[in-house]
Amino acid sequence: MSNFNQEMDTIATLREAAGSAWKDINPEYAARMRLQNRFKTGLDVARYTAKIMRQDMAEYDADSSQYTQSLGCWHGFIGQQKLIAIKKHFGNTKKKYLYLSGWMIAALRSEFGPLPDQSMHEKTSVPALIEELYTFLRQADARELGGLFRELDAAREAGDTAKEQAVQAKIDNFETHVVPIIADIDAGFGNEEATYLLAKKMIEAGACAIQIENQVSDEKQCGHQDGKVTVPHADFLAKIRAVRYAFLELGVDDGVIVARTDSLGAGLTKQIAVTNEPGDLGDKYNSFLDGDYINSADEIENGDVLVKANGKLLKPKRLQSGLFQFKKGTGEDRCVLDCITSLQNGADLLWIETEKPHVGQIGGMVNRIREVVPNAKLVYNNSPSFNWTLNFRQQVFDAWQEAGKDVSGYDRANLMSVEYDDSELAQTADDKIRTFQADAAREAGIFHHLITLPTYHTAALSTDNLAKEYFGEAGMLGYVEGVQRKEIRQGIACVKHQNMAGSDMGDDHKEYFAGDAALKAGGKDNTMNQF
Repeated sequence: MSNFNQEMDTIATLREAAGSAWKDINPEYAARMRLQNRFKTGLDVARYTAKIMRQDMAEYDADSSQYTQSLGCWHGFIGQQKLIAIKKHFGNTKKKYLYLSGWMIAALRSEFGPLPDQSMHEKTSVPALIEELYTFLRQADARELGGLFRELDAAREAGDTAKEQAVQAKIDNFETHVVPIIADIDAGFGNEEATYLLAKKMIEAGACAIQIENQVSDEKQCGHQDGKVTVPHADFLAKIRAVRYAFLELGVDDGVIVARTDSLGAGLTKQIAVTNEPGDLGDKYNSFLDGDYINSADEIENGDVLVKANGKLLKPKRLQSGLFQFKKGTGEDRCVLDCITSLQNGADLLWIETEKPHVGQIGGMVNRIREVVPNAKLVYNNSPSFNWTLNFRQQVFDAWQEAGKDVSGYDRANLMSVEYDDSELAQTADDKIRTFQADAAREAGIFHHLITLPTYHTAALSTDNLAKEYFGEAGMLGYVEGVQRKEIRQGIACVKHQNMAGSDMGDDHKEYFAGDAALKAGGKDNTMNQF
């Protein structure tokens, strides 16, 4: 980031060269505006954040305690507030990202209204949300720097040189709110050309990391629902290459591709893979097909499909939908093959969609992958689709039972009950939930932990609480006590919502442009002064 004085000197030189026509241009004001708008394009953002992510990946490889985290977003304001909160509470944004969830776009951002996570929403809404998120993050930069410029002016006016120098140092060392976004492209919204075109739009909007899954585009399902259908590896790898070409075309040479496999919960395929010789990738994919070996043409019925496998003729089981089944119990083996294949063909990170948060299960697969690709690492969905309380209480119950500890005081099927909340088992389970991310980073190769849909749930929860109080006996106190007073006590910037929406920045600009003639909103009668 340029030094404040350097920017002023640069613009002063430009003003001098322009002559009297620029006499009313103040170099310091222009320099302030430049610093408040550090990233001019989405590609600037993508290149900057890709370098951050690559550095974080290298640091994780050296030390697995250095994992990264993010929370899912469905609106620019939500992403902005997360980063403002992160800077407030932790002092910096290191190893904290944002996640853009296809599920939340489908549920909350489609012109069709709420939709299931089946790639039915407008594909253009994905890059549009990336652009929106970065617009809000850049505005957070401008707002915070604007506050520092006001402090600088006040220090100068008071003749406080030490304060002026301290504020100047804060400006010169300002840390942006702009962080990497891992963006969900679903299954690519079509063939590999469609994937490439959408990936370009996402990268141009600022995405440095694109997550793509190995489901069929037109049969795509949420990772935690039934009926998932995968594609042969050749189809998926073509889409990975399409994303890489998009990164390279746009000059984001270190863009990150996250290859997601849904094979653990996907029991179906739409296609039988092309295979040219025994043991090739297509043959390996087909080896998981469920079916019957046949010995004669009499065993073939109208419409049956045959595949040569293991030197025999296999008749795969075909459903009325035309889909083919995989053998039961082959999910983990297929996941491992998917992951190794993706990493060997251009992917940078993996995503294994699981049915429960279990370090042992994830780590077992990762260890097998790392036998072939030693630095394999995962992005993992700490999903709200899991009942975390029940899952971990049951894990503790099972571990205690296996260790011979008396668990007769607990009903395993009813461990979610509030009656167990203060029990030793519940406290042990909560401790395991608390350390899950660190444990999984250390033992299961998870580089990045995310929660896909947190603000979907927090918005619903907080709205339910406010509605209950405000429309009930508490009346206006329901808002004042439950919202505004907490905002004030906790120093939530949005209590000054006019400032958050850009009113003060607008006043600054009016002064730059019109001088003493500017009509400003932030005078003594502005009610925001009450805060």
